[in-house]
Amino acid sequence: MPDYVIHRLLIALNDRGKALKGAKVLVLGLAYKPDVDDMRESPSIHLIEKLKELGAVVAYNDPYIPKTPRQREHDLQMESLELTKQNLAAHDAVIISTNHSDYDYARIVKHSKLVVDARNACAGVTEGREKIVKA
Repeated sequence: MPDYVIHRLLIALNDRGKALKGAKVLVLGLAYKPDVDDMRESPSIHLIEKLKELGAVVAYNDPYIPKTPRQREHDLQMESLELTKQNLAAHDAVIISTNHSDYDYARIVKHSKLVVDARNACAGVTEGREKIVKA
């Protein structure tokens, strides 16, 4: 999943005249499934690591994981960014990696420049569809 999501992100950014290197990317959801606080074996971890390797400036938000714990194989050392309209607008792209029920997807789309939806969480969002890329 992470490679496909990154591929879709690369194409979407390129279509908007933006490179991935140096792009500000906000990943929504670190947990391995919705509405839990367990990030073990989560694809979001690999997604963040690969994005960083490719030169993106990465942040995350997860209402269940305020700070990334140190793991045996991964040490992200990150804190959850508050999900404000200013923070959404400040990022070149938002990736929905875990579809928590707490997220207001219409609000996320409204205030984001680009949303890469890896969980079909925005299926019911009607306003701003041109900003949504399915992955």
